[in-house]
Amino acid sequence: MKFSRIENQRRLKHFEETCRKAGFKLTHQRREIFREVVKNREHPDAEAVYRAVRRRIPSVSRDTVYRTLWMLTDLELINVLGASKDRVRFDANLDPHHHFVCSKCGFTRDFQSPELDDLPIPVSIKDLGSIRNVQVEVRGVCVSCEARKRSFKNTIQKEKP
Repeated sequence: MKFSRIENQRRLKHFEETCRKAGFKLTHQRREIFREVVKNREHPDAEAVYRAVRRRIPSVSRDTVYRTLWMLTDLELINVLGASKDRVRFDANLDPHHHFVCSKCGFTRDFQSPELDDLPIPVSIKDLGSIRNVQVEVRGVCVSCEARKRSFKNTIQKEKP
């Protein structure tokens, strides 16, 4: 899902207001870290955010990026997506949506589904606590990984005598 410039500006304004209300300084580094998550459709992990921000701010530390991402999570400005093999990904899209995650390479994308949005919440979940939002994470194999697998199988079959 791609967001308009206006939507991204709305998110940045919300970020600034939330940080002010929470008593956090609006540093250039924090703005750039949040901006990177907002503009990146890939649901970047912390290392990807660090690399991208470091290109613009060479002095930014890895620790600053990690601490800021967790601060943004605590302030409910971004969401943490389920662990993808060896890393956690972050999502600045707080609108109702769901995720497709490739179990092979970690490729992650947003998708909309009125059918999933309309699923009733089981009563048993309410016993665990109050529900703030619902997101379905669909795991499978992306088209790129499927194509690589087919290509590999074709190569193996051609090599057989």
